[in-house]
Amino acid sequence: MDWTPENFPLEMKDLDPRVREKAIEIANELRITKEVSELNIVEVAINRAQQWFISLEG
Repeated sequence: MDWTPENFPLEMKDLDPRVREKAIEIANELRITKEVSELNIVEVAINRAQQWFISLEG
């Protein structure tokens, strides 16, 4: 089951909505590719989404 903007890990609750949306997208991709272990998906997705957001702001 994929995560959605309405159904996402609790760790993403306090993120900026734009970062949360990107983190959900990344987490779902990581689940498919199995690039990282299930235990680390949320942490990796949040970190990548935060980096993505920082790069947007330049």
